[in-house]
Amino acid sequence: MLQIKNFTKIYKGGKKAVDNLSLTVEPGDIYGFIGHNGAGKTTTLRAVVGVLDFTEGDILIDNMSIKKNPVACKKVTAYIPDNPDLYEHLTGIQYLNFIGDLYGVSKQDREARIRKYADMFELTKNLGDSIGSYSHGMKQKLAIISALVHEPKLLVLDEPFVGLDPKAAHLLKQVMAEMCSKGASIFFSTHVLEVAEKLCNKIAIIKDGKLIESGLTEDVKGNQSLEEVFLELTDESAQAAM
Repeated sequence: MLQIKNFTKIYKGGKKAVDNLSLTVEPGDIYGFIGHNGAGKTTTLRAVVGVLDFTEGDILIDNMSIKKNPVACKKVTAYIPDNPDLYEHLTGIQYLNFIGDLYGVSKQDREARIRKYADMFELTKNLGDSIGSYSHGMKQKLAIISALVHEPKLLVLDEPFVGLDPKAAHLLKQVMAEMCSKGASIFFSTHVLEVAEKLCNKIAIIKDGKLIESGLTEDVKGNQSLEEVFLELTDESAQAAM
């Protein structure tokens, strides 16, 4: 579903944020992408969804290049950034209908999905309110619902559990598992290694813009915890022991 091929991003001034990264997210995968702040996670995710141009390589979504067919790729993708930037002058329901219009979702499907997820995330009673009046957690929930309205084949999330209360985080994990059971793919970054270890069937670890480990979660971590493996691979174990 998602193929990142020799992806390199160099910013102005010569800083190489990501260096020759390749990985594949297949249908049904919940693929965790982990690394320290500044490792290149957000740069990679933003390039995947077509928000950020890149220097070398290619990114294919459903066998289409994000460079050559950006609109077609975005039609089957949903992206939730770490800090959703929503149209705060709209009400929640206006925003969801705007997203539904953008993706050509029928009235019947749209209403059913909005009802399902707004009830699930306990946001139904707030959909008539201005987004500007929402708390950070409510905005995060609205962004999640908007990403699910068109049933994307690929869901890309940047630190999706930040700002969510424990119940909402648990529900999001259930939704992610349900999507993948139906053949969708999920690629997301997280600092919560316990969540990644339990939720993801595959893991990739990035350090200083380079992929240093990837594969099935059970193969990556072996007999250790994911936290232990991560600290060893990123040379943090010595600091942790100090």
